[in-house]
Order: sequence, then C-alpha cells, then structure tokens
Amino acid sequence: MTPWALLDLGRAEYASVLDLQHRLVRKRVASAIPNTLVLVEHPHVITLGRRGEDANVLKRDEVPVIRVERGGDVTYHGPGQLVGYPILSLAERGNDLRKYVRDLEDVLLATCARYGIYARHEDKKPGVWLTDKWRRERKIASVGVAVSHWVTYHGFALNINTDLAYFQLINPCGYSSATMTSMAEQVGQRVVFDEVKEALVEAFAEHMGAELERVPAGERAA
Repeated sequence: MTPWALLDLGRAEYASVLDLQHRLVRKRVASAIPNTLVLVEHPHVITLGRRGEDANVLKRDEVPVIRVERGGDVTYHGPGQLVGYPILSLAERGNDLRKYVRDLEDVLLATCARYGIYARHEDKKPGVWLTDKWRRERKIASVGVAVSHWVTYHGFALNINTDLAYFQLINPCGYSSATMTSMAEQVGQRVVFDEVKEALVEAFAEHMGAELERVPAGERAA
C-alpha cells in the first residue's frame, strides 16, 4: 500500500479548488507531498476541457463557465455530485495514463455496485455507463484528467443526488443531456451523500493500492 493524503474539502468553489490543484501538483512534482486525493462538492459550474466545443454549452447565463486543462469536452458540476481530484505521480504506475483512467473507472464501478447499481466501462467512452431498467444507455460518472510532469490532476465526478436538470444547459461530453443519470435516479430515492463518499474512499484504497490518511482541517491549505 502506498501512503496517500486524503483532503476532504466539503463544498468549495471550483476556481479556488482548481488553484489548489495547481499548487498541489507543483508540490508533488517536487516530491514535497505524498500522492493526494482531493474530494469536494462544487456549487453549480460548467467546465470545458481541452477538446471542449463552445457549441456544446447551450446556455451561458445560468451558471459560470470555465475552460480548463483536463481532457474531454463539457461537463457540469454541482450540489449532490461527488468530485475527486487525485494528485498522483504516474511514475509510480509505469507512466500508464490509459490504465490510470481505467483504474479510476473501476473505483467508480465498485462504489456504484455497493448500492446495487451495476455499471460498466465503454471502449472509447471515458466514464461509467449503465443500461437502466428501460434498456436506455446512461452515464452515471465522468472522468477527465490532466497531467503535468507526469503528475495527474482533475479526475472524476459521480452523480449521487445531482439535479440532472442542470445537464440541460449543455451537451455533456457531446451527448444529449438525457444521457446523464444519478445514483438517486437509479435506486429510486435520495442516497446519503457522506455514506457514498466513504464507500468511494474504501474502493479507492482497494483499487489504487492507497493507504489514505485524512489531512486535519487546519492543514488543508497547500
């Protein structure tokens, strides 16, 4: 098991957490900190990745729109969605970015399975997908990463109790907004957010070989 720091920010603005990621990446490149998993719930925001098409943002006056360095197109973050940003030295994992993305998907698959939601990988479609009881293809979690000097940032977003109506502001990852689903929608009721968070931390530790140590509140500023 590899020592990791676990930084749980609760709810925090996207821009401030993006700045935190940049600082953590610089420190990880310098080997000044261990690998770090940042968990957060953002207020409403839309982000455009490197390949993001402006045309996929259908309405710009509802919530802030921020262009960022991660891969992928456009996505939405908001209340009820658990977002994770692993700050990881890929040198420890053979500099294999493709496997890293698949490992993140495995963490999300295992978390969903704890709630009887059996999702899957899709070739050439990053994220976590499922077929619902009406045999419709739905996406329950998104993955989009960036790498600087072989240190990762950005990461994944799992829809727990997310208000899916906000996806109507965009074509998420180029798909129809109806493509998106949530854990609450799949199980038919709201899910306890903090319990899902703990399930994800356990899955992350198992699938990433991580020994996670929570960072005390007073040490959260990087």
